[in-house]
Amino acid sequence: MGNLLAAYGLGEALWTVFVIFFLVIFLMILFSIFGDLFRDHEMSGVAKALWVLALILFTPLAALIYLIVRGGGMAKRAQAAQIEAQKEFDDYVKQTAGGSAAEIAKAKELLDAGTISQEEFDSIKAKALG
Repeated sequence: MGNLLAAYGLGEALWTVFVIFFLVIFLMILFSIFGDLFRDHEMSGVAKALWVLALILFTPLAALIYLIVRGGGMAKRAQAAQIEAQKEFDDYVKQTAGGSAAEIAKAKELLDAGTISQEEFDSIKAKALG
């Protein structure tokens, strides 16, 4: 075991790190291409299948061609997906927080008017806050 580590020099270690680095970059590119491919609703299923087949059979060349031909659209589709996700999150927060705040405010008005008791207000508030 000691001889094996001694034979594995700095050059081999740096080369291994270099190869792993570019392999990870290449996999990230492929994942982003596949994500973009299936995010695009304008492309037909046949075209998607052909791109997948090309990416499997001729991986480096097909990836390069995809980035050249459809690279600009990738950024637009990614941005649209991010905007949609942010909109859904904002709507969820408004629905969750806004509904609870409105219920509590209405209950407070009823409490101030004397329509409900303090215990009923506390119960409504606890229910609204979860």
